[in-house]
Amino acid sequence: MAVPSLLDMTAVAATSDQQTLVPSIPRQLFVDSGYVLLGLPLAVASFVVLVVGLAVGVGLVVTVIGLPILSGTLYAARGLADIERLRLPAVLRQPRIRPHYRMAEAGANAWRRIFVPMRDAQSWLDLAHGILRLIVAVLTFVVAMVWWAAAVAGSLYWAYDWTLPHGQGDGDGDLAQLLGLGDSTTARIGLTTAVGVFFLITLPIVVRGCALLQASFARAMLTGVAEMRDRITVLEEQKRAAVSAEASALRRLERDIHDGPQQRLVRLAMDLSRARLQLASDPEAAGRTIDEAVTQTRDTLAELRALSRGIAPPILVDRGLPSALAALAGRGLIPIELQVDPQLGTPGGRLDPAVENTAYFMVAEALTNVAKHSRATEAVVAVSRHGSQLRVSVGDDGHGGAHLAKGHGLVGIADRVRAAGGELAVISPVGGPTEIRADLPL
Repeated sequence: MAVPSLLDMTAVAATSDQQTLVPSIPRQLFVDSGYVLLGLPLAVASFVVLVVGLAVGVGLVVTVIGLPILSGTLYAARGLADIERLRLPAVLRQPRIRPHYRMAEAGANAWRRIFVPMRDAQSWLDLAHGILRLIVAVLTFVVAMVWWAAAVAGSLYWAYDWTLPHGQGDGDGDLAQLLGLGDSTTARIGLTTAVGVFFLITLPIVVRGCALLQASFARAMLTGVAEMRDRITVLEEQKRAAVSAEASALRRLERDIHDGPQQRLVRLAMDLSRARLQLASDPEAAGRTIDEAVTQTRDTLAELRALSRGIAPPILVDRGLPSALAALAGRGLIPIELQVDPQLGTPGGRLDPAVENTAYFMVAEALTNVAKHSRATEAVVAVSRHGSQLRVSVGDDGHGGAHLAKGHGLVGIADRVRAAGGELAVISPVGGPTEIRADLPL
């Protein structure tokens, strides 16, 4: 079957992605060491260029010549900051983030373009980082070099001890003699090698700390404002998506109530009124009318139960997501295979109610679309944890071609998932199969 293979390939790819995000200790050690050691020459070059440019620009600003120099210095700071941003992901294990700099308007003259970086707060942060980073770079460089030198020289001391002169006088005692271990070769080599092994064992931790100190300072200065702006943008999009999803749900609920229970209740009221008039003249007809009213009441209750299941099914609240999805699959018009983690339904594995509701809504709407539009013969629903996310996938073997731009309920699903802070992906080539996948934060 094509759909399970698609879901399995997705799970394998996700697992391999997670494994590649965490490098081995030796590899991370060399990455961190390269970051720290290369940071000093970059910091020196940045300090020289920016301090000279800032001093000349400020000093000549009264003659107007200093303004282009100051603007050029800010552009240089921006370029140096971009180099540092390229180096951050390897240390912080986070995607690269570049701020949105202020740009000159179309058709702006030369002087307006000169003043553009001066009116951009991030450009001044880049300048401050380019000057102040030298302090952090020198500190981390010295610590890293000392630890590397002590680790290499100490752990390999046994290999070159014989090449070193060792004094015989009272004032020339080495570390082993000062500690009272004697002046023998074994004591000297043993103590020095032990010290070197200690530095070697702690080397990854110390170098990692130096790299994180330098990278954290760069992140705070170069991407902190950008991350805040991006977060605000994401929250605004989530708010708009939540409002859109809520409005769509209310419109659908209003339409369903108007087309279903409301019409039945109107007919029920009319039947009861007619039965009341028939009681005196034709009791048998009144009895038939009352029977019809009872049937209308039962149908109305059934429709109200169906509507309540679409809003918040009681089984989801009482027994959790696996049981709710099993009940949903049991009402499906085509065979539906469930691949749901049973731990999600246990008391200790229950998810946040908002996440459960979003996952249930996504599966319910996706299966409705499968039944209406896909011409599929079977479907697969997979729900599992992936780190700090809940992955929900609905696949079918239909004719494919589904797309968010085409509607069919997918836009409503996307809004609901985005409102919960997740992401929706639609993989549906023409001819099938189709997979709708949502990653929800836990």
